[in-house]
Amino acid sequence: MHGPVPAAWLLVALCATTGAYCLLRMRSDVEEQRRAAGGEAVMGFGMAVMAVPAAAFSPPSWGWPVYAAVFGAAALRALWAARAAPRHLHHLVGAAAMVYMSVVMAAAPPGAHHGHGGAGVPLLTGALLLYFVGYVLLAGARLVPAAVAGAGGGSTRWGDRPELSRACRLSMGIGMVTMLLTM
Repeated sequence: MHGPVPAAWLLVALCATTGAYCLLRMRSDVEEQRRAAGGEAVMGFGMAVMAVPAAAFSPPSWGWPVYAAVFGAAALRALWAARAAPRHLHHLVGAAAMVYMSVVMAAAPPGAHHGHGGAGVPLLTGALLLYFVGYVLLAGARLVPAAVAGAGGGSTRWGDRPELSRACRLSMGIGMVTMLLTM
């Protein structure tokens, strides 16, 4: 992704930290929690890799199609999971957005500052931005009551706390908005 280098490194740190936390959440006793955490870890680490500033590392020409294939597989997995639980549709949209960004970056000429050539915001990018901005606002509004409820203590393991998993999803949503804005 293209944008200010310090902001890109902050995005890398946010996404990598989120991915690492999601890996820790995979140790949960709750099977559904483990499955969701695994997909979110892939998204977090994938977003971190894609957000590395081009000045530090430019992926080889075959890198973007590999990203598209990995996130395409994640999208298929989310589609399969959404058959039984519609809440997985968000993971499908996220993985599809990553495929889209990978394809746009693969098509961008080397050294281009924007994947779209500065001709405005394409319709799909705008739709994804609207979706993720709405998701971030909704996730942020849902985070406050969960954090207040979680502050009461209890014997819930830290990896199973709902406010932490919601904060994880919120940070990935913010990362997705940032990545879409810098395309």
